[in-house]
Amino acid sequence: MSDAAAVAGESTEEHGLRHGVLGLFDSVIMGVAGSAPAYSIATTTVTLFGAVLYGGAAALLYCGIFMFGIVFAFSYLSRDDSHAGAAYSWVRRALHPILGYLSGWALIVSALIFMVIATFPAGSSVVSIFTSATPSTTTVTIIGAVFFLLMVSAVAAGVTVTVTVQIIMSTVEVALLLLFAALALFHAHHVTAFTWHWFSPSIFHHAGSSTFAAGALIAAFYFWGWDVTANLNEETKKPPTTSGLGGVLGVIIVFLLFEVFTVSTNMVLTPAQLQNPNYSSNILTVLGQAVWHGWGGKLLIVAVLLSTVATLETTLIQVTRTLFTMGRDNTLPKALGRIHKTRKTPVVATMAVAVFSLLLFVGSSYIGSVGKILNDGITAIGLQICIYYGLAGLSVVILYRRQLFRSVGNFIFMGLWPFVGALFMGYVLWKQVGNLASTNAEALWIGLGSMALGLIPMFYYWSRGNAYFKIPSRLDRHAQDIELVEMQQNL
Repeated sequence: MSDAAAVAGESTEEHGLRHGVLGLFDSVIMGVAGSAPAYSIATTTVTLFGAVLYGGAAALLYCGIFMFGIVFAFSYLSRDDSHAGAAYSWVRRALHPILGYLSGWALIVSALIFMVIATFPAGSSVVSIFTSATPSTTTVTIIGAVFFLLMVSAVAAGVTVTVTVQIIMSTVEVALLLLFAALALFHAHHVTAFTWHWFSPSIFHHAGSSTFAAGALIAAFYFWGWDVTANLNEETKKPPTTSGLGGVLGVIIVFLLFEVFTVSTNMVLTPAQLQNPNYSSNILTVLGQAVWHGWGGKLLIVAVLLSTVATLETTLIQVTRTLFTMGRDNTLPKALGRIHKTRKTPVVATMAVAVFSLLLFVGSSYIGSVGKILNDGITAIGLQICIYYGLAGLSVVILYRRQLFRSVGNFIFMGLWPFVGALFMGYVLWKQVGNLASTNAEALWIGLGSMALGLIPMFYYWSRGNAYFKIPSRLDRHAQDIELVEMQQNL
């Protein structure tokens, strides 16, 4: 096999995922489940309010506008290179192998950190259904670990099983969210009156750019996860178009849900409730009881539980597919590139993630409060998101540079919007690194320290002359002409 073929990771009996099993509806569901609207709202609202107070809706709006630039970048990059490694492959071709490797590593460490902070709400949500008492750390840890292992089993069973489970869970989740959004917006007793000022950039005028950057970083965490559709490229029908469109539609859905619930919590809950660290992982429990007291309000807890389970599943898919492609390219141990012979799933990568995540989860549960772990984890992941989303936004501009001026649409969606989105991610990263250095060094160390660990395996496999680290040829650094490819496919 040539070096180019080795880097591309040609499918073989041992290294081939199951092709063409996911359609557009499946991709949309995975995009929604990846962003996990109920989970994100439940676990991040308190952190967002603490950072920007009533500016949460504005932070989500403006971060969302820039985030769509990255969504379009992923969509066009998938058209040219339908690779399960996504940014790991694209950034290498467009910018440099080192940056490509770090993009893949950023997804891996962000996913592993997320396994920890997502498993806590799973445990506490189960307890909240049956009692209003605050559960012990041990109880939350045990229940959370059980749910995590159930999700590992679903992912290991195959992508068709995973998607079937996701369709059921995400449909119920979104239906419950829409029900409670209506109850909250039309609630008889609003603590704070609605104002369009919540969406205005002037709401950050007195707080300064650092506050906006902090809010944008948290907002990026809200949206993160939709790109699981790109990691499923090799398992999707018509991957050049299906996964990208699924990501776009998924982000539109979760963006609307995020805005509605941010406004709802501002109106229904008091500032004291929105700043209470005891509600850091279950603010939707409080909202549910405020608009439908009793067992009715507990239905919203069910939505959070389903969302948590769903996003654990999609995150497992993202990290296992990324580890699989890196193992297949031998930029990490080759064993990670092995698949199950019948289920066509990356079984070694899945088991490795399961063991390592459980160790991190159990260990972290006894080193600090749940609120502190969630806050530091969200911030650290936000930094890593900015890195690989920003690099992907730059990559589409480089790879499609010959096509940018062929039409207004190309210029906006292939060039300008992704480029501005990448600049925004870089700006947020720069501002927050400076801010965290003086306010939350632990989160900074978690975010950038875990990224630095990736330099160890990177230099090891680079020193062994791995084909991935060879500079791509000039021809390889140009995307194919999409219109020509589609024309040829229709002939």
